[in-house]
Amino acid sequence: AAEQESPPGSRFVCTSLPLDAAGAGCPLPPVPMQGGAVPPEEELKATVLQLRETVLQQKETIGSQREAIRELTGKLSRCEGADGKSAAGAWKNEVGKGKDTMGDLPRDPAQVIDQLSRTMQTLKDRLESLEHQLRANVSYAALPGDLREMLQRRLGDLERQLLSKVAELEDEKSLLHNETSAHRQKTETALNALLERVSELEKGNSAFKSPDEFKVSLPLRTNYLYGKIKKTLPELYAFTVCLWLRSSASPGIGTPFSYAVPGQANEIVLIEWGNNPIELLINDKVAQLPLFISDGKWHHICITWTTRDGMWEAFQDGEKLGTGENLAPWHPIKPGGVLILGQEQDTVGGRFDATQAFVGEMSQFNIWDRVLKAEDIMNIANCSINMPGNIIPWVDNNVDVFGGATKWPVETCEERLLDL
Repeated sequence: AAEQESPPGSRFVCTSLPLDAAGAGCPLPPVPMQGGAVPPEEELKATVLQLRETVLQQKETIGSQREAIRELTGKLSRCEGADGKSAAGAWKNEVGKGKDTMGDLPRDPAQVIDQLSRTMQTLKDRLESLEHQLRANVSYAALPGDLREMLQRRLGDLERQLLSKVAELEDEKSLLHNETSAHRQKTETALNALLERVSELEKGNSAFKSPDEFKVSLPLRTNYLYGKIKKTLPELYAFTVCLWLRSSASPGIGTPFSYAVPGQANEIVLIEWGNNPIELLINDKVAQLPLFISDGKWHHICITWTTRDGMWEAFQDGEKLGTGENLAPWHPIKPGGVLILGQEQDTVGGRFDATQAFVGEMSQFNIWDRVLKAEDIMNIANCSINMPGNIIPWVDNNVDVFGGATKWPVETCEERLLDL
């Protein structure tokens, strides 16, 4: 109506109306198009719509950024919990300078984008700082893979060096032990040599001029005085036993020697018991010998035997006084037994009977594994030769004495001859 009443050339006053009321109350006059250009109203309307869409998009962006910022803030709160810092306070100090700007972000999109950029950069810096602190404080298990591998290689090198050093120390210890053992063995050898030398000197002082010049003295008739031969007999098919003895015991001189083996205590026994003649037992078989040696003088006695037909011979002072056969024929003497001087054995090495003990002295007890010739026995008896037994020789270190039996220097062979 104002348009119809106004004269030409007059001016118009424009009043803004809501968009939804533009077409209902007062329609805008048509604007003539010049050269096909868009009318200003349409351009303004399009601009307003575009701004509205931009604002909506920015709201959506701000909402999503708020969620991201809350998530990052929560993560920062968990990471910084050990340092006692408040994530919210840090956020206020870094972003809002003490104000909570989450609910009052700038409306300008450019400012929003710039603010978000600064916020993201701040968060990035803080994350890098936390990673640096973690690298300084994390345990070995949390280290990066390449650093962990480097540490493992270093530890492996140190372990190999340690094992090498331990091996060197073990080698040095072994060498030291070997040197100590060698030194100890050398020292023990020297001491043993000195002890042997002392023993030899002691034997020299005991008046044993040679190892065989001694006698065993059994002065009492008991069941505990005896001598023992250390060596034992092999299996024998013949033998010769010779010895010097002196006894004046009555009745009978007892048992000069006995040899017992498992299962047979009377394998070889020479015995004069009570008023019986002197007897030779082989495998518990008995032969009486025509020997008389209880006059208190030295006598040389030799006995020979062979398994062939059980032939035996008896010599006294070099003379053959008797012979016989069928004494345990074809029975070999068993090996590994015990040879006792002065006692008769009822078991191997024991159960002596005092009534069967030898009383007197004996020397030069020798055994051969053959029958000696009569001339050899004569030469031994008259001191023409010194012929030790090849099975059992009479030497000091082969005879032990027990129960009070003693060893003494023996008279010379010539002195024993004068005693006959």
